[in-house]
Amino acid sequence: MCNCGNKRNQFSSQQTFKTNDTVRTELLQKKMWPDVSFAYMGKTALTTKGNITGKNYRFNYPGDVQSIDYRDATSMMTIPVLKRVYK
Repeated sequence: MCNCGNKRNQFSSQQTFKTNDTVRTELLQKKMWPDVSFAYMGKTALTTKGNITGKNYRFNYPGDVQSIDYRDATSMMTIPVLKRVYK
């Protein structure tokens, strides 16, 4: 008698497949470029959300400098009270 059924079941139970969430997380974690620094020039505090990563960035006081993911940098440049800091 052939015992192919058990081998097939054993093989399929060993297979692991990545879900879309896992693949998306891995892609978001890979960075091609370094982060970009921005300084807050407003008067109080500011919380903003990156358009690409969805990460929240918090500037606690005037002059506060935060490291922004390079993928979110373009959208941060549209905020008038944020200025890019060149090192």
